[in-house]
Amino acid sequence: MSIINKYKKYFFNPKKLIIPLGTRGFFNWLSDRKYLELAYWAQTGRKLNLKNPKTFNEKIQWLKLYDRKPEYSIYADKYEVRQFISATIGSEYLIPLIGIYKSVDEINWDDLPKQFVLKCTHGSGSNIICPDKSKLNIEDAKIKLKKWMKKSWFWFGREWPYKNIKPRIIVEEFLINEENSIPNDYKCWAFNGEVKFINVHFHEEGKTKINIYNTDWKLQSFGMVYNNNLKINHIKPLNLVRMIKISEKIAKKIGSCFLRVDFYEVNGKLYSGEITFYPTSGFIRFFPDHNELDRKYGDLLELKR
Repeated sequence: MSIINKYKKYFFNPKKLIIPLGTRGFFNWLSDRKYLELAYWAQTGRKLNLKNPKTFNEKIQWLKLYDRKPEYSIYADKYEVRQFISATIGSEYLIPLIGIYKSVDEINWDDLPKQFVLKCTHGSGSNIICPDKSKLNIEDAKIKLKKWMKKSWFWFGREWPYKNIKPRIIVEEFLINEENSIPNDYKCWAFNGEVKFINVHFHEEGKTKINIYNTDWKLQSFGMVYNNNLKINHIKPLNLVRMIKISEKIAKKIGSCFLRVDFYEVNGKLYSGEITFYPTSGFIRFFPDHNELDRKYGDLLELKR
């Protein structure tokens, strides 16, 4: 791919450069509020209303700025949150931990099992899933991990809980179902302590897709981030009721206006995934009607001013 083709989208729409430049630290000198106003305009083409936010995405930006409890950094830390999960709902919901490391060079790759998952504790999407160590390019994995360990996820969307998390690497057990398939990722969206719907992240032809269900497990016709595949109607998880109850217990314990609590169900057993305060950093694209759905789910979220 030529340089011109690679960067053509920026020539025709320069505002698309805002987020990439922000991620690389070009706007670190801006206050959180000013940066979020700029980033929101770049992502949506609209002015961010912080005085009287109405939409879901606007309210997530508001929460970034004005709901700042120090303990949120613990819940966003993929290692530290384990103690909170264990104390709140029980250690049986934790994915078994294989190891924790302060640097990439500490990892003894020979000691790792055939299957495992590597995660950086201080970010989002910084995972290496290894279903077969004999096929893993360890040198490539080291390069990725070293790059992630130097990165601060705070600057991309000013998600301040990430700012003070100490970078570490954890290794967790590789979860797999009896039919040798990667389990779905169930994400419970809690608005003011009450779960309203569940996103199901699943793999189809090498791509991640999302289907959305209400709490009665009725497939919804709208989507976000990725296209729904409405031809696939997932079987209701065995632990759906428990997922919802646990999510609401965690949400009420933390006390945030919005919280997303993730789970995996493996051979009938439930495992806690992660806790998220700002899904897609509050830049979610709903479809087919973005404006209507953004407002609809904004109406569900009552801010505590």
